[in-house]
Amino acid sequence: MKIRILILLFAILFLSGCIGVSSKGIFGTGVSVALDPRSLGTQIDDSIMQKNLSGRLVIMDKKYFLSIKSKVLDGRIFLTGKVDDPEEKLKITKLAWETQGARSVRNDIKIKEKFNFQQSAKDILITSQLRTALILNKEIKAINYQIDTYKKKIYVYGIALTPNEKELVVKEAKEILDVENVVASILLLEDLRIQKN
Repeated sequence: MKIRILILLFAILFLSGCIGVSSKGIFGTGVSVALDPRSLGTQIDDSIMQKNLSGRLVIMDKKYFLSIKSKVLDGRIFLTGKVDDPEEKLKITKLAWETQGARSVRNDIKIKEKFNFQQSAKDILITSQLRTALILNKEIKAINYQIDTYKKKIYVYGIALTPNEKELVVKEAKEILDVENVVASILLLEDLRIQKN
């Protein structure tokens, strides 16, 4: 019975690639598989990465099965959903970066909370100040970092090209007025397991 189901799934996957059925449900792009600019090998690699990440998220906590969605396109991981606190978001980001073949991680996971306008405005200001400082510092590649601020606590995650760049990012964050703590989850480029296709 299991063999029949596997053969049927393989046949559907193979035939859908030949006739160009919409892949919106699988890849979320809304383009036809036949018109997808990725090679078939890349599409398969992306699908395997996505299933691997989804499985590891569920092993971490079963609630992530419904609350966190992941997409992988050309080795780039996109995360969406909601979690209870920033530490959870940070753990999920680290887990995504540990996925073999990951080229980048875009974490758009939101934190559930009661809305406080004054606190939110302050957090947005802190995030903007740090983003500006990183852009203006010519020794930092600002595009490699994502910044979240939650109750005056800055969470910075991304990739540093050198150890010196990592230190500069943390230093810039600590110099911002009213910041109470800086949590840096910055990986060094040399430590990444990047697979080249």
